[in-house]
Amino acid sequence: MGSLICTWGQRPLPTSQCRTGPSDPCWCPLPGHPFIVTVGHSPVPHWSHTQSHTNPSAILVPYGCPSAPSQCHTGPSDPYWCPLPGHPFIMTVGCVAGDEESYEVFKELFDPVIQDRHGGYKPTDKHRTDLNHENLKGGEDLDPKYVLSSRVRTGRSIKGYSLPPHCSRGERRAIEKLSVTALNSLEGEFKGKYYPLKAMTEQEQQQLIDDHFLFDKPVSPLLLASGMARDWPDARGIWHNDNKTFLVWVNEEDHLRVISMEKGGNMKEVFRRFCVGLKKIEEIFKKAGHPFMWTEHLGYILTCPSNLGTGLRGGVHVRLQHLSQHPKFDEILTRLRLQKRGTGGVDTAAVGAVFDISNADRLGFSEVEQVQMVVDGVKLMVEMEKKLEQKQPIDDMIPAQK
Repeated sequence: MGSLICTWGQRPLPTSQCRTGPSDPCWCPLPGHPFIVTVGHSPVPHWSHTQSHTNPSAILVPYGCPSAPSQCHTGPSDPYWCPLPGHPFIMTVGCVAGDEESYEVFKELFDPVIQDRHGGYKPTDKHRTDLNHENLKGGEDLDPKYVLSSRVRTGRSIKGYSLPPHCSRGERRAIEKLSVTALNSLEGEFKGKYYPLKAMTEQEQQQLIDDHFLFDKPVSPLLLASGMARDWPDARGIWHNDNKTFLVWVNEEDHLRVISMEKGGNMKEVFRRFCVGLKKIEEIFKKAGHPFMWTEHLGYILTCPSNLGTGLRGGVHVRLQHLSQHPKFDEILTRLRLQKRGTGGVDTAAVGAVFDISNADRLGFSEVEQVQMVVDGVKLMVEMEKKLEQKQPIDDMIPAQK
């Protein structure tokens, strides 16, 4: 762990280009630790199936760019050039953890990031967990004319292994083996099968991506710049039940991504399946001697600080033709503690006024509380959409800040 490798994305830089001192605005102050920090506009290194780097653990640049304009990297000839315009809707964090201990060992870095991302969540705060689906009120009757699909997902990290930015090929394969054994033991509505990525054709992969079942190919700046795409597609895959309503991604951004989904607006049933299936999986891993990473302060430990806590994103694909054009649309979302994305995922824009609306919070609120915000907020926005269709004002419907 003692070596210092400065990388731009996944490409090692020659020593002459390495940032070596605190007077340099892009100094790498923590040599050899398994996590990575990137500036908001992340680079996109060339990626291919043959890339493999044994140590992705370098610090790229401090969180938040301190550079004066004269020190900014402004052209593609500069190895530190940032060519991306950023995410169309949401602010990305810019740093990820390489192992469970990173959040404690480097708390001086992570605590301010966590506090800023999670609405003032303090280092002394304790997270609360609630996976009792019966505590959710309503959610079975979101209007399917507007709500096209519903899903709830979370991530889980398996104790004893490095997180994806720093795990070795051997660790990744061990995680895959452990996960497949556990998932294949599920029965009843959760009985299913594992499909390794390397056994799929390009066409099969793309079809699963288009159907919103499979994670996208590694084009996200976060995945690429932090080294999570190393050895792709080795030891990556998707497991799903026979009905394709309960899915688990293996070795993408997190060890596991657990997803419950279905067409239409029955979020109550989606959340029930999510809670029941997730608790079954956790129990199997515990019996195998591999519990999930969890602390009283941060809840479930995941790769990106934005997902700490519940790791939960409850979302619907909802058509909001008129509301999305209203000047207070973004303000309404903020007041409801919701966020919007494109239906293609985190790095996409909306198409045809169909948005992926989900909870903005992960940490400091329980799973039930977060899904409740989605249910109540989406129901209100659909009512607003109906009023606007009738050319009626919605000023009296704009909610107070939650």
